[in-house]
Amino acid sequence: MYRFLIFIIAILAIVAGYFAFQKTTVQVFFNNSLLDPEFSCDKVFPVDRRVIRMKAVEKAALEELLKGPTEQERKAGFFTNINEGVKIEGLSIKGGVAKIEFDEQLEFQVGGSCRVAAIRAQITETLKQFLPVEEVLISINGRTEDVLQP
Repeated sequence: MYRFLIFIIAILAIVAGYFAFQKTTVQVFFNNSLLDPEFSCDKVFPVDRRVIRMKAVEKAALEELLKGPTEQERKAGFFTNINEGVKIEGLSIKGGVAKIEFDEQLEFQVGGSCRVAAIRAQITETLKQFLPVEEVLISINGRTEDVLQP
């Protein structure tokens, strides 16, 4: 009986591990100098990333966005307007609204309406791929009104 119990526990652990590390594809959005040579500020293009399937796949997609484009993606013209080192402090999705809380690094030395529009587009489009997200609210330390102003 003891061996049977150990066998069942081992099988459950293997199955749980298999499902815990399943990967899924998400899209992250960057500007692209080859696809948009005129640079339309808020025009962003998707790239696929593989992430571990988890309850918070939306957060995993944002974390991939914050990593910036890979070397291969950069060679294909992709670039980011988001500062290096930005951290996600929280993410909630309720009633079609995704509220994402970042640290201060998101707006550190960010100026100009075009760059602000590009950052907003990257974050917004990355989150809008997920249902039921229809609107994205970006905040820093609870502030939403003056975040990412040119």
